[in-house]
This record gives sequence, C-alpha cells and structure tokens, in this order.
Amino acid sequence: MPQQHKLEPVMTVEEVNALIAREFPQLNEMEEFYQAIEVFPGGCTVRLNATQRHLRPGGTVSGPALFTLADIGGYVCALSHGGPDALSVTTNLNINFVRKAEIGPIDGHCRILKLGKSLLVFDCDIVAGPDRQTVAHATGTFSIPPRK
Repeated sequence: MPQQHKLEPVMTVEEVNALIAREFPQLNEMEEFYQAIEVFPGGCTVRLNATQRHLRPGGTVSGPALFTLADIGGYVCALSHGGPDALSVTTNLNINFVRKAEIGPIDGHCRILKLGKSLLVFDCDIVAGPDRQTVAHATGTFSIPPRK
C-alpha cells in the first residue's frame, strides 16, 4: 500500500495501545482481541485476534467484528498522526465484505488518504487466512478535536 508523504506519526504503537487501554477499556475487557501492531508514516496496522466469540452462524467472523476492526484502525490513525486526544470520533465508515473470514488473526492495513486540521480520511484493507486475502475493505472519516 503506498504511503503518504510528510505524514509522520506523533505516537508510537505502544503509546497508542496504552491510551486505548486506559480510555477505552471495554474494548478488550476479557482478552486482547483488538490491538494496534504497527504505526508507520501515513498509516497503521491493527489486528483482531478472532475467536469463537466473534463468529456468527456458519462459522464466519461477524460483520460487526470486522467493522469494529476498521473503526479501530481509523482511530489508531487519528491518534498516532493527529495526537493523543481520545475524543477523536468516527463521522463516517463504509465497508464492503468480499470473502469469509475465519478464526485467527485478522489484520487491517490502514492508510491515511488525507489529514486536515479537523478531519482524517482513511481506508483499510482487511486481510485474513493463510493466504492473507482481502476479506473486507473500508473507508472512513474521523473528526479530530481542535488542538489546544
């Protein structure tokens, strides 16, 4: 995925995970299901460690679990590149499901398309399985609070 020029992270992956654990503890109450695994210039990679809990009938990871992964990816982009303000919020998120996802690690490769003063636009390629094929693709926008 091409990286955007001149977009440098202001937080490390460890700082982002610590902020999410502190400010949004209900995300991973019982186990570390969702986590940021990489922050890089212009984007991030997030992971869902999908278990039986995330399945819907038919043995596929549910749409809401994948949607949450994309949303967390946008949040990690907003935090890591816009600054550590936990009040960044989703204003739009669209997702297309293209293949069945099964239990195991599911990664969201997120790329910032535009980072402005108040909005961040991103896309997220969600991959899973041994061949790491795309199972869903999302685009979204986050509102970033004004800097103090």
